[in-house]
Amino acid sequence: MRLETSKNNSKLQHKILSYFIALVWLLNGIFCKVLNMVPRHREIVARILGENYADFFTKVIGVAEIFMFIWIVSKIKSTFCAITQIFIIILMNIIEFLFAPDLLLYGRMNLFLALLFASLIFYNEFILHKKPGHVK
Repeated sequence: MRLETSKNNSKLQHKILSYFIALVWLLNGIFCKVLNMVPRHREIVARILGENYADFFTKVIGVAEIFMFIWIVSKIKSTFCAITQIFIIILMNIIEFLFAPDLLLYGRMNLFLALLFASLIFYNEFILHKKPGHVK
């Protein structure tokens, strides 16, 4: 009985964390990039890719983040989705750390926060979301 309760708790935690993670992607995509409600995101893109491309690529990144939300919620290939998220988060934050630390909300500390978020994604997919047939 205790094992079953533990499995149900893990499933619920996984579901809640999955929606939280998906919501982070959705809010950043729509509000910060597509609607440009946080101009700092566009400034970061301008710094890295150039002013001429900033508007276009900021919106492209925002739309990609919205698609990430859809991918997470769809649960299609969730392991590959988690690996993709972790890779993108770490790569994006290393680039920002190197080229635009003064534009980041928490400066160079953003990289640490990104690693925490990537760790949360890892924990959610590879610890909480044990698939049938996986060895414990």
